[in-house]
Amino acid sequence: MRTRIPPSRAHFEIEGGQMPVLIGAKRESDFTDPVGMLGDCHRRIVRFLQVLVTLTTHHTEGTLTDDQRAALTASLQYFRVSAPKHTADEEESLFPRLRRLGTPEAGALLAKIDSLEEDHQCADRHHAEVDRLGQLWLDEGQISLENARRLSTLVNQLADLYRHHIGIEDKEVFPFASTVLSQADRQEIGTEMAGRRGLANR
Repeated sequence: MRTRIPPSRAHFEIEGGQMPVLIGAKRESDFTDPVGMLGDCHRRIVRFLQVLVTLTTHHTEGTLTDDQRAALTASLQYFRVSAPKHTADEEESLFPRLRRLGTPEAGALLAKIDSLEEDHQCADRHHAEVDRLGQLWLDEGQISLENARRLSTLVNQLADLYRHHIGIEDKEVFPFASTVLSQADRQEIGTEMAGRRGLANR
């Protein structure tokens, strides 16, 4: 049975609500607003994870259609290539600057930031196995029942992790960062983010 992946909108529950993701929508932020860009990255994470959830939940038998192959390929590619840049944006650019603030308000977030970095490590391990199994599915055109179950388990564990992780960052860390980062910090973070993508910060 063919599983249709909606081409225009995907939903992913975050902390009891739903976040609409408009595929192909114009980027809301640029490198002059690095915190806004981090939020934009979350919406892309949600979009590509939802593709994996849909495929592993509803299509584990039979050959993949061309549309499903393209969707799976794009999602694996995103988490293999682009998502690690988002992690580096947080761990190498944003979080160190928040740690250096030394204010009581910042101190209250430090334990959560430590936990967020642990989430990143867990997600990396899960994505490595998802990538291996997903690529095997693409290469062979079929997936064994054992591998399908394992892939579904991993993807659903990632969904749970991201639901909590993104909720904390979007509701607590990013709003706080938007109020305390200096203009110089913002410029430096934007420059570093652009550099990771081989782009000039304009």
